[in-house]
Amino acid sequence: MEERKYLQTWKKYLPVIRLHLKRSFNEDQSFKLNITDFESAGDRGKSGYTFNITMENGKVTNNISGSAVARDLFEALKSDETIKPMLQDKNIKISVGKSFILSIKTTHVSAFK
Repeated sequence: MEERKYLQTWKKYLPVIRLHLKRSFNEDQSFKLNITDFESAGDRGKSGYTFNITMENGKVTNNISGSAVARDLFEALKSDETIKPMLQDKNIKISVGKSFILSIKTTHVSAFK
């Protein structure tokens, strides 16, 4: 299995993701991805590029091991020095559906556990 084939594609999107991530602190965000960018990185065929990543305090809380696209996005997010602090003290859900819209929903983690 070829590792990290979507990492460069996600790195290209990081400036846009940064902006939408910041805006998601006030309201849910979404924007359209260019499917050609991902198809040229690797063909997912019928399995497609849909995924959900749920993060709490910068750590993934759901299983993304089956999705190279999701794993590489998380890798890009956690290695970005601007984004890393934005992930702290928040619950963030990032998803991509069949229509190739990336959605970001952010809620703040309660201090009361």
